[in-house]
Amino acid sequence: MTTTNPNFTDAEYEGRITRTRAEMEKRGIDLLVITDPSNMNWISGYDGWSFYVHQAVLLPMEGEPVWWGRGIDEAGAKRTVFMRRSESIVAYDDSYVQNPQKHTMEALAALIIDRGWNTGWIGVEMDNYYYSAAAHQTLVNHLHEARFEDATGMVNWQRLIKSESELLYMRRAARIVERMHRVILEVAEPGMAKNILVAEIAKAGIEGADGQWGDYPAIVPMAPSGLDATAAHLTWDDRPMRAGEATFFEIAGVHRRYHCPQSRTLFFGAVPDLYRHAEEAVLEATEAGLAQCYPGARAEDVANSFNATLNKRGFEKDNRCGYSIGLSYPPDWGERTLSLRRGDMTELKPGMVIHFMPALWLEDGGLEITEPVLVTEQGPEPLCTTPREIFVK
Repeated sequence: MTTTNPNFTDAEYEGRITRTRAEMEKRGIDLLVITDPSNMNWISGYDGWSFYVHQAVLLPMEGEPVWWGRGIDEAGAKRTVFMRRSESIVAYDDSYVQNPQKHTMEALAALIIDRGWNTGWIGVEMDNYYYSAAAHQTLVNHLHEARFEDATGMVNWQRLIKSESELLYMRRAARIVERMHRVILEVAEPGMAKNILVAEIAKAGIEGADGQWGDYPAIVPMAPSGLDATAAHLTWDDRPMRAGEATFFEIAGVHRRYHCPQSRTLFFGAVPDLYRHAEEAVLEATEAGLAQCYPGARAEDVANSFNATLNKRGFEKDNRCGYSIGLSYPPDWGERTLSLRRGDMTELKPGMVIHFMPALWLEDGGLEITEPVLVTEQGPEPLCTTPREIFVK
């Protein structure tokens, strides 16, 4: 078996596996079936746009992880995973792909039986975009001697504290998103069709920055204007941008699957008083929240400080104001672990990276001024240098 160099050293992958196995042992799990492509990548290095079919990385308590996927993706596995043993890559026949007569998980069940992993506790990511109800039922029907445990988020939580190598990739992604925002300021103008502007944003993101290439984002650029910006997750169309309207840009720089999202708001013409008041409130509340981003604080401490300051200014935000970020695939660049909201008692530790996301949706538009922040021993370190303000042209 031949392979190119994965994104990290063997030692780093082995350390990740050791941490994950320690959690498996705590929960009594003998075999972990990892189907989230972000978790598959983190454990094995596998990287490919193949998550539209069933695939997995199997992690037993001993030996190398096993990549399992579609036959035509076997070569991609050999090119990206850190494992070097031929038995660590197993492909299934293409007749299983989108075939209503048989389910792909029948092939996975046969592999598990063949390896002798079918008599213990098997952990599966039940609440996962990529693990369907039919997939689970097929495994249960074919692995009669196994017992199943919901292991949703088990690997995600191991990813929360970033290594220096991961932070290097995230800093590169930060340079890319900074450039993307500069491009917006340079080329956006009233009358410009939104899809043309988004094309320029995407081009800048893929070209990269400082000699480092840009990867594809887990979320496409969101760039709603005017009343469309009262909604959180609209994308774009071909309508021209107009003077007197706010547009927020929720975008991310990406390098080797590591994301650095950052949002800014652009206004053509004089900014209305409501937006200036909202800007002042968000910036003051952001500083109050960031003042809590020290090791030992809880996620809810950050949220409570942010919301108390925002409320004093006459604004309310009833959803979370941040979440952990790192390696990801579509449809989401969050890690689905820590959230900055009341009741989240996760302790902040050095190496965590959070998208501080104090977005406000107003009666006639939206305001987003967000920051990717690294928690360090000395406190919060914003990864980007983009000016923290409404952009005006």
